[in-house]
Amino acid sequence: MDLKILTINPGSTSTKIGLFKGDKPIKVENLKHETEDLLKFKSIYEQYPFRKKAILDFLKSNNIQLSDIDAFAGRGGLLKPIPGGVYKVNDLMKRHLKYAKFGEHASNLGAILADELAKEAGGKPAFIVDPPVVDEMIEIARYSGMPENPRKSIFHALNQKAVARRYADSIGKKYEELNLVVAHLGGGITVGAHRKGKVIDVNNGLSGDGPFSPERSGGVPTLKLIELCYSGHYEPETMKRKAVGKGGLVAYLKTNNAIEIEEKIKNGDKEAETIYRAMAYQVAKEIGSYHVALACKTDAIIITGGLAHSDMLITWIKEMIEPLAKIVVFPGEDELLALAEGSIKALKGEIEIKEYE
Repeated sequence: MDLKILTINPGSTSTKIGLFKGDKPIKVENLKHETEDLLKFKSIYEQYPFRKKAILDFLKSNNIQLSDIDAFAGRGGLLKPIPGGVYKVNDLMKRHLKYAKFGEHASNLGAILADELAKEAGGKPAFIVDPPVVDEMIEIARYSGMPENPRKSIFHALNQKAVARRYADSIGKKYEELNLVVAHLGGGITVGAHRKGKVIDVNNGLSGDGPFSPERSGGVPTLKLIELCYSGHYEPETMKRKAVGKGGLVAYLKTNNAIEIEEKIKNGDKEAETIYRAMAYQVAKEIGSYHVALACKTDAIIITGGLAHSDMLITWIKEMIEPLAKIVVFPGEDELLALAEGSIKALKGEIEIKEYE
């Protein structure tokens, strides 16, 4: 019998929820919250009753009973660095998230909401799956050339791991048997080397490592960056926004919308084509570097994320990486499905349920 899983992904101004029967969605909804309502709360944790009520109201309006749900899965928040996998929500995890010990973010409420609803459902299991802080990097990959600034593992762990497992299932193998390069192309871009079930190396797409993306500058020439920082023309926050939020395609073309950019290209905009090709070029180079990190023994290259819907971009990337390994494309970033898939595998005993400690 297919298990029913309720998945919860809190964002800055919304709470996405999905009820799945097996890997099939029964009901998926994006519960939007008014900014003025959220501003009433002094911290993310104080939003908890407000968001819980929104979820319960939605379930009630759709005649969904908590007792009919087999397990609850919340988006993992900012925890201490941990290996990937499925973790049971426990008191230590909730304490770290409640008090934002490792940083404050809306996703911190995912585990807390899942656990509370699981208790109200009669003591059902509550999980998180592959949070953004997944850290499986090998020691040699942590060196940056600057001892005070080591490389860190922060990436699209949930989606990267989910599509890697999905691909493994599709060929009748286990994720732990394969070497895969997974490229997540979204507002930020991360590329990971997955060796036998562990992401041994990955670029930190949040803090400026790797290719430029729709909103991020990626790696830039270091000395010139230092000159800009000390030029007196920019405040620290402005420079941070140049790296994350207003870098990449936004900086060059004043938009992060790939559809708009492709329309410009189709209408003969040569500058837009050059810059869009440059992003594809940098992604392909990054994929090639992680192919080398796997000693050139890559079973497949997987491309995922929202930009994987762009046939133009994918075609350009494929032209450069086709000789390396088989290429598979999983367009989109379905985090709710990824939470459900991980939870089901854990409940069926196909993957270990881990303890956060």
